Amino acid sequence: MEIFFKILLIIHVIAGSVGLFTGTINIVRKKGDNLHRLVGKYFLYGMLINSVAGFLMSVIHKNVFLLIIAVFSFYMAATGQRILSLKRIDKGQQVKGIDWILTYTMIFFALCFIVFGIYLKVNDNNLGTVLIVFGTISALMARKDIKTYQGNITIKNYWLLIHIQRMIGAYIAALTAFLVVNNTYLPPLVAWLSPTVILTPLIFYWSRKNAIKCTNKNPQT
Repeated sequence: MEIFFKILLIIHVIAGSVGLFTGTINIVRKKGDNLHRLVGKYFLYGMLINSVAGFLMSVIHKNVFLLIIAVFSFYMAATGQRILSLKRIDKGQQVKGIDWILTYTMIFFALCFIVFGIYLKVNDNNLGTVLIVFGTISALMARKDIKTYQGNITIKNYWLLIHIQRMIGAYIAALTAFLVVNNTYLPPLVAWLSPTVILTPLIFYWSRKNAIKCTNKNPQT
């Protein structure tokens, strides 16, 4: 089992490095051109492989840190990519089963994170705060997905905004993992939450900049 774990660790580190590197490139440079899409593919595959390896490692060594990052980053990357195939929900496009599976699985993990986080907080463990924060964010995103899949859409280019939000979210997860693993100076809670605090304003900025509101008051008709 330890040999298998070491193999997973190598895969996890390589894929995570690819995700962090390509994610940084796409955050700082022009969006939407061919290079952005090419780099984005490497980012997507890097994050998905990193997440799967991290999840398996978390199960083997019962590591809550790895579990949080793996689940959160997989959901961000997977839904951020899937939404590009769901650009006509407001026109009656049917959502695939895989999309519902991803969303309800995230809700399950979000509730587990919150409940376990409360338990840890009661026992004076600061990791409880991290679990509650990530669990709450995940639950809110899953709730938003359900409303989108049901056709409750107020932004015409909703798919672009969700793509931006989720891919930055996946990058936040990758950066968080890097900081936590390599942190020697910052308080643990700061290392955990600083990428979220620093990069979340970018999500709001780009979302507001690119949003095109629906002119129809009832977007489902």
